Amino acid sequence: MVFVYILRCADETCYVGMTTDIKNRYREHVGGSVLYTKNRQPLKLIWCGIFRNKFIAAKFEQYLKTSSGKAFTNKRLI
Repeated sequence: MVFVYILRCADETCYVGMTTDIKNRYREHVGGSVLYTKNRQPLKLIWCGIFRNKFIAAKFEQYLKTSSGKAFTNKRLI
């Protein structure tokens, strides 16, 4: 399974990512191992989707990072 997730940062920005181990990846974000979220603590996991296919998950992650994907996120996911 592949997870696509959205984190809300302290500065109200969102981080969109993809992983196969959501618990470990969240620990990496909180622990400061990820450059973008390192100085934007605290973080909150606001959405997580589960995909069986890595290719489809990657396409959805790319979509969420576009302007129309951000609008979709604000309207439907959060």
